[in-house]
Amino acid sequence: MCNQSVGLIQRAVEAAGISTVSITLVESMTKKVKPPRALAVPYGFGHPLGEPNNPGLQHAIIAEALTLLSDEAPPPILQKLRHVQPS
Repeated sequence: MCNQSVGLIQRAVEAAGISTVSITLVESMTKKVKPPRALAVPYGFGHPLGEPNNPGLQHAIIAEALTLLSDEAPPPILQKLRHVQPS
């Protein structure tokens, strides 16, 4: 799905009172759209959770994205993947 569309949808969902977080592959576009919370990952298109058949890596990325929901900073929050190294 398009990073721009997801960011705009996130803002609308947040306006309705539901917290959101996304995983982005295109950090420059995410900076322009300013979704409420996004995790930038260093992987290519089609692989937002890293390499296939690596559930440990995939679970770690999802867990890190979900930690953004408890971040005390006001949105927008854009964080680069930090706890998981690219494979």
